Amino acid sequence: MVPNQNKNSLGTAGFTLSLVALVVGWFPVVGWIVWVLGAIFSTIGIFRKPRGLAIAGACISFFWLIIFVLIFGVFMTAVVANGYAHP
Repeated sequence: MVPNQNKNSLGTAGFTLSLVALVVGWFPVVGWIVWVLGAIFSTIGIFRKPRGLAIAGACISFFWLIIFVLIFGVFMTAVVANGYAHP
């Protein structure tokens, strides 16, 4: 008899979508949808065992969140600076 192996399908899906988001993340709508789905699936997968791929997917998604906030901050700084320079 084969022992029951634990699988974390949501964690694996979140990790895979997070990796795909690394490639297609620069396409505005598609990349964001893939990134959000990867983050959601990874976060849900963290609460199931085994957690390895879910944690990796959450780390990749968190990395993308930091990059997005930095790019948005630089963009907004440039917009505001340009607005003050040319009233």
